[in-house]
Amino acid sequence: MINGEKHTEAPIRWGMVGGGKGSQIGYIHRSAALRDNTFTLVAGALDIVPERGRGFGIELGIDPSRCYADYATMFAAEAQRADGIQAVSIATPNNTHFAIAKSALEHGLHVVCEKPLCFTVAEARELAALAAARKKVVGVTYGYAGHQLIEQAREMVARGDLGEIRLVNLQFAHGFHSAAVEEQNPATRWRVDPRFAGPSYVLGDVGTHPLYLSEVILPDLRIKRLMCARQSFVKSRAPLEDNAVTLMEYEGGAFGTVWSSCINAGSMHGQKVRIVGSKASLEWWDERPNQLSFEVQDEPARVIERGMGYLYPPALADDRIGAGHPEGLFEAWANLYYRFAMAMEASDRGDAARLAGIRYPDIRAGVEGVRWVENCVRSADLGGVWVDYV
Repeated sequence: MINGEKHTEAPIRWGMVGGGKGSQIGYIHRSAALRDNTFTLVAGALDIVPERGRGFGIELGIDPSRCYADYATMFAAEAQRADGIQAVSIATPNNTHFAIAKSALEHGLHVVCEKPLCFTVAEARELAALAAARKKVVGVTYGYAGHQLIEQAREMVARGDLGEIRLVNLQFAHGFHSAAVEEQNPATRWRVDPRFAGPSYVLGDVGTHPLYLSEVILPDLRIKRLMCARQSFVKSRAPLEDNAVTLMEYEGGAFGTVWSSCINAGSMHGQKVRIVGSKASLEWWDERPNQLSFEVQDEPARVIERGMGYLYPPALADDRIGAGHPEGLFEAWANLYYRFAMAMEASDRGDAARLAGIRYPDIRAGVEGVRWVENCVRSADLGGVWVDYV
């Protein structure tokens, strides 16, 4: 259990690009990073409008001289300081991620980036090579992976509790964009514009979340080929999709589906992961993250609760309060951010063994998310046909 003990020798000096006042995601980054005293926010280029960003940075307690007009200025200025930033989080529209992440790595900074990491597999692999060359950590904020019962599910699969894995049913299908809300909401408007969002909307924005959870739970499964169909039910969003269904064949014979949608009218969030084995199935739903359904054939269904002593040890390590009290997304993000910090410290010390033992959504996860979207778009644009997973 986490009790506030130190995870790193000293807090990592940290800056943010984006995430300013009114940002949908900026506060959760800051709350997660600062929760366990593993990061300290010392600089920022928080807004595309410099004056607004500077004012908000001062409100956050950042030294006014370290509230910058843009990321390039921040990286250059901080590099000249003995106490300059060591890491940066990127919370900006998708089309900026690649350039900012590349510049950060070139300036010797660790990176935490919103997904998608970039637009193309070629760009993602370029970032991976640069991170490896500079020996820097890149984390991707698949925040739901910080929920402890995801670790329980992984252990249950690894220990054979489900038997042979047959089906992987994934969905992230909410209903909040079932109408053209982007007409009145700037925070949504860029997500449906290919210039800013890239080649997809819901595939990259929501579909990659349960996909990554499946990669955590089922690390040995590899996609062999897939087929994707996507639609724009709100016609003004075309060519970007607001609904998509992806079928996946895995090496070894397992089969998977992913439903990615923002037009599932009436659904609050609708992210579920169901793994079906030859002996039993399990299901996790992000609206009830403290419970994991476990269903053994010919036995009564049971609900596994967070924080209980019958869980496997990895599912207990990140608890922040005893069983019965609910934990949620802020705690899950904090669990990832402290892992990011430990990975950054291990990397800077050259401690390869410690680094290898820290599980978090890393540059490989970022590459795979972009790779999956690219293959889905290719299949859909060919008319919804099976394509080899390349």
